[in-house]
Amino acid sequence: MNVEPLLDALGLQEDAARALADGLRTQITELQGRLHEAETHLEHLAITRKTVTALADRLPAQATSPELPDHPDYPHILAVFNQASGPLRARDVCEALDHELLPKNIEGTRAKLKRLVKLGILTEIDTGNFARKL
Repeated sequence: MNVEPLLDALGLQEDAARALADGLRTQITELQGRLHEAETHLEHLAITRKTVTALADRLPAQATSPELPDHPDYPHILAVFNQASGPLRARDVCEALDHELLPKNIEGTRAKLKRLVKLGILTEIDTGNFARKL
């Protein structure tokens, strides 16, 4: 019986198995490197969380901002005041909102501004002059 073909076939299988094992070792090395990077990143995140939590405990408590009344003008009014460089009158706010300058619109806006003053969002500097509360 000639064992040469059998030994050649075994040699081919050994070469294939060796190549597979080498490839798997390379993948394991790469995965170990990626795992190390992920673990380091997790450690950094844990340190950051601990630092932020410690700093947050030192910050003064912030008052929660009151909820705006349920009307689409209120966010737009606040946006006008956020862009303003000084106090505004109801008429100025109407103009900024592109409302027609009719007495009913100006008075409606003034009422909204007064409501924002009551909520503590705006302040009335003097009669009819409103500004964002600091």
